[in-house]
Amino acid sequence: MDAGSRAQVDPGELVRRTRKEQRLTLVQLGKLTGYSAAQVSRYERGISPLTDITVLRAFADALGIPPQALGLTPQPDIRHRRAIGPTTAYPRLPASRVAGTARWEDGEDPVRRRQMLANLAVTAAAAAGAPILSSGRPLVNDAALGEVLVARLRDAMLGLHHDIAVPSETALNTDFSRALTDFHTCRYGSLAVRLPRLIHSGHARSSSGNIALLARSYLLATRMLIKLDEQQLGWMAADRARQSAEATGDALLVAEAARQLAVLARKADWHEQAMSIALTAADHPGLRGGSPDHAAERGLLIQSAAYTAARAGDAPGMRELTAEAAAIAKDLGGTTLLRDHGGGFSPTTVQLHLVSAENSAGDPSAALAAARTVAPQSLPSIERRARYYTDIAAAYGRWGRRDDCVRALLAAEHHAPEETHARPAVKSLVSGLLVCGRTTTELRGLAARVGVLI
Repeated sequence: MDAGSRAQVDPGELVRRTRKEQRLTLVQLGKLTGYSAAQVSRYERGISPLTDITVLRAFADALGIPPQALGLTPQPDIRHRRAIGPTTAYPRLPASRVAGTARWEDGEDPVRRRQMLANLAVTAAAAAGAPILSSGRPLVNDAALGEVLVARLRDAMLGLHHDIAVPSETALNTDFSRALTDFHTCRYGSLAVRLPRLIHSGHARSSSGNIALLARSYLLATRMLIKLDEQQLGWMAADRARQSAEATGDALLVAEAARQLAVLARKADWHEQAMSIALTAADHPGLRGGSPDHAAERGLLIQSAAYTAARAGDAPGMRELTAEAAAIAKDLGGTTLLRDHGGGFSPTTVQLHLVSAENSAGDPSAALAAARTVAPQSLPSIERRARYYTDIAAAYGRWGRRDDCVRALLAAEHHAPEETHARPAVKSLVSGLLVCGRTTTELRGLAARVGVLI
């Protein structure tokens, strides 16, 4: 029976027809709903009015009738003791017209502005190994790379880069692959050159292929902005990533955009909203019954929800969700999938995520126990290894084991100096060590390299 015919049928008659279609007897339906066979018959024949909401929901649930067909509003899905509401696509925003402007607010000197951008470009180009003019003197302090990357991403998103040549589509795809390599190897100076150029070029071209490239570029930008604790700009990038992803119709891109939005919501302490975004996206039909990549994306979303549960103080919920993600990873055969979605999905990366989640839930000993099960060399990228060591450092710091904390930070620095020097989370941890307890030569040297004043 289709939805149109159901809408015109009396509730009792709809229950009777559906029961017969499913070949259930009055007795069987009565057991499913908790009523006697005689009472079910009276409801079906209209002798007893079928108007009570509780009764209607009992029949809808037992027979799988859409709530709307019985005049009911859909109930929210309950997962892990939380109501998961539906989400809808964002409204489309007008196309940006910023790129065609050359307006300067508050009397700012355009010459000075161009010089500042040029200086930033020299810094990033030098870090990327790109040639610079002999008169340029590059800044070699890695601690400034985060600021450079944020500044250049901001300007690209605002349409303020007018002097960037738009490469061919083939060259853009190659450039994006290299940008991903920069992310995975934590070469942020190089990324500060490539990623803004990709965003600018993605807006300059309008083909369907470039919309997908633009969505991926904004997703990568969102990950970096979250890492650098630039939440305001991160929301802007995430919003554009989601709209671009929806324009492509690619279920994986849409789901990954939702995951980044969930991370931002979690960082804003909007835990219920973050949980709803992640779990609703994980349950979307587009990720069901598809390829291993679709299953892996579901795992990433459930893993994100687990971290949110930890931040909300729900340690049992966090472990339950983590176990669900781990089961998906095991079913996929233990290989690493979706390497470009923030580091990939595998049993090892789920366990790495558990280290952060246990620490966020307030149990550093459990975090360190989880870390001991992870072999750093088995992690899929340098970026993930740096994450491993900084997570261990955070757990040691919470536990008050200062020397172990410093050793873990030095290990992270050994693997990924630009990542370690640029991340605000590391700077905050080092600052805390400096102001509380004795300092060592190693700690003072690390503080200087991450840009923390002693």
